[in-house]
Amino acid sequence: MAEGSEAAPPPAAASTEIEQALKDLASEDAAVQEAAVQTLIAQGDAGVLPRLEEMRLNGDRSLRLAIKSVIDLLKNKEKLRSRRPEERRSAAADLATIGKPVALTWLEAALASEPDRWARYTIEESISLIKLAGSDPAVKAAAAAKLGDLRSQNAVPLLKELAGSSTLRDPQGRPKDDRGATGSGQGSEQAPSAGSGQGDQASQVAQAAQEAIERIESWGSWTSAIETLFRGISLSSVLLLMALGLAIIFGLMGVINMAHGEFMMLGAYATFLTQEGFKAYLPGGLFDYYFLLAMPCSFLAAGLFGLVLEASLIRFLYGRPLETLLATWGVSLVLIQGARVIFGDLTSVVAPSWLSGGLQVMVGVQLPYNRLFIIALAALCVVGIHLLLFRTGVGLKVRAVMQNRDMSACLAIPTRKVDAYTFAFGSGLAGLAGCALTLIGNVEPGLGQNYIVDSFMVVVTGGVGKLAGTVAASLGIGGLNKLLEPSFGAVYGKVLILILVILFLQRRPSGLFSIKGRQVES
Repeated sequence: MAEGSEAAPPPAAASTEIEQALKDLASEDAAVQEAAVQTLIAQGDAGVLPRLEEMRLNGDRSLRLAIKSVIDLLKNKEKLRSRRPEERRSAAADLATIGKPVALTWLEAALASEPDRWARYTIEESISLIKLAGSDPAVKAAAAAKLGDLRSQNAVPLLKELAGSSTLRDPQGRPKDDRGATGSGQGSEQAPSAGSGQGDQASQVAQAAQEAIERIESWGSWTSAIETLFRGISLSSVLLLMALGLAIIFGLMGVINMAHGEFMMLGAYATFLTQEGFKAYLPGGLFDYYFLLAMPCSFLAAGLFGLVLEASLIRFLYGRPLETLLATWGVSLVLIQGARVIFGDLTSVVAPSWLSGGLQVMVGVQLPYNRLFIIALAALCVVGIHLLLFRTGVGLKVRAVMQNRDMSACLAIPTRKVDAYTFAFGSGLAGLAGCALTLIGNVEPGLGQNYIVDSFMVVVTGGVGKLAGTVAASLGIGGLNKLLEPSFGAVYGKVLILILVILFLQRRPSGLFSIKGRQVES
């Protein structure tokens, strides 16, 4: 056996030691109690957790406090063996927060057999964080360098503390310079060799910490830019879903529908009602599938209401934009107050488990599944609308009626039905946007008011009636929103975007993509 190594105690001896420690936990002597806690931590036997939980329930306050750290450590040690990578990452992060050196052995053993990339990253980060809080300067410097390699944002506070604490102090609390000499008193220029060594080690730790901070902050600027870009794309996707319906109703039909935001709100409430129906009438295991049903329900709810609105009001106001604007504005007020009376001021929708969490793409960048889903849904809608309008007979009839109603009627195209179904389809798209929006926000009666102005800006900026323009403008306005928001705030950012849109339209009144051909004359 190598010199200095110790043989592991036999199982029987370890069991006896654990039993004695469990008995000592109930001691009124604080020293005995603390020794028992340290013994249980050192043994690391998760099998005692049920007994510790029972003791915590039945014991007094001092006993509960004493065994809390033991329970936390042993639970996290057990979670390191979980089949789920998320639980293993959580356990490693918790052990780093607790900061007990005994956890190093557990983490290093887990690292040796860890197959998941990001779980390995968290375990390596936790090991380095625990070492960084130790007392050995060489180990601390190596840990700081490792955390810099890992680009660990969690390490920045501790690294800054180390980088700013290069000044050493002697046992009496007096500051020492880099050579280890005290800052006052006779003989201050004659530094002992031991003090000089301490000063060099402290400088090395501080330098390693500072270099790690610089690497982490440099990486953080890149990840921040990527996250801002992603948030801009996700906001653009919501705007796009909203503006697609408006591009059909306003862009193709020429109807200024101020109630379009409330169609979005109807879709959000349809999602909420679908969720509540699953909770009330279906087994709990089916709850995660409610959102798949909520999407068509939201589309149909908003679409049917749009069909009724077109038949009862809009059909009499074609070609009268001011009257249409005022009438639909009144409808929007009625819908908002009706939703407030029925549902109250605020409700929430719980995202299904398959849309919870996110996709880790690099250190410091995690893309939430719910926002990725919204982006994919918007892209699918764009492709679907393009195919519908330009690759089907129905789309041909819609475009014919929008360009020349009288000629379409002469060709036996039912213009009245085309108007109604087109308006309903645009309304249904707004309802689908409301369904998607429940994944990233609460549902409230004024939900649509937050997006109606931006949606009109998207349609006008992209070019009235142009699908490609709607896509491009939504990306531009959504991206600008997220880019300007940190510097100017939400309100002033929107004001600045509005000014930019107005200036753009002054130079290009027809938008990004102008209408050509006979549609210009209609």
